Amino acid sequence: MISYTDPTALDRIASLKKSDRMPVMFLGHGSPMNALPGNDYFKSWQALGAEFGGKMARPQLILCISAHWLTEGWQLTAMAQPKTIHDFGGFPQELFDQQYPAPGDVAAAQAISQLVRQRGSLPLGLDESWGLDHGTWGVLKPMFPDADIPVIQLSMDYSRAPEDHYALAQQLKALRERGVLIVGSGNIVHNLRQMQRGAAGNQAYDWTLEFDQTTAGHIQQGNLGALQNFLQLGSLAKMAHPTHEHYLPLLYAAGAVDGKESMRFFNTDYQGGSIAMRSVVWG
Repeated sequence: MISYTDPTALDRIASLKKSDRMPVMFLGHGSPMNALPGNDYFKSWQALGAEFGGKMARPQLILCISAHWLTEGWQLTAMAQPKTIHDFGGFPQELFDQQYPAPGDVAAAQAISQLVRQRGSLPLGLDESWGLDHGTWGVLKPMFPDADIPVIQLSMDYSRAPEDHYALAQQLKALRERGVLIVGSGNIVHNLRQMQRGAAGNQAYDWTLEFDQTTAGHIQQGNLGALQNFLQLGSLAKMAHPTHEHYLPLLYAAGAVDGKESMRFFNTDYQGGSIAMRSVVWG
């Protein structure tokens, strides 16, 4: 079992003050086009961001786990000014023109790398080349348009079993007491091969509905540990996720909360019949 090795690491970061426990989010990000103003998803992320500084405290730091950064071993972005990455193709120039100049936090990345350990008790790696991909800036820009909150991305080692991702995520809980907002960005169902252009938001394949509703049931019941067993659903899981990098960020969000915490769903519809946009806020 991976365990904490340096629980005092965060005490050495002057920028992260002790705080009330921050919420945790899993956001279904869907098409990169959702990052442009005018659609319902963009508006829902705007509304969610408006809650911070009101009924939810404003984050001191955002830690985002995006489906779009896969590495060998786990890595944290550790640069003062992460670049905006446009990791897609075939979309309008307006999307490529988008920038999200949020600062990074090198000291926080260094401390988190010592606090959270991967297998073999190795610290998380520190990366100076990646930045913020569209799984991160696409949802954060509507929520926090001023780009004035530091953002760190945590990569995912896709070679690891789901339970390894969930175990690592459980170590992130301590960050919530230091003003860190943890955001997982992916999709509960994500099968681009089966997308039907023009499908209405309430239209989905039977297997999309079944996988989405099974997952939602575990979340509603607080049975969060069951989420790491999704591959046991066999052919259903394979249809929902021909590759499962978009599901894994859910494990990072769920691993950082307690099953008894309050939760709420939003954006519970579908894109193209084969992408579930269901999103969750805990706490």
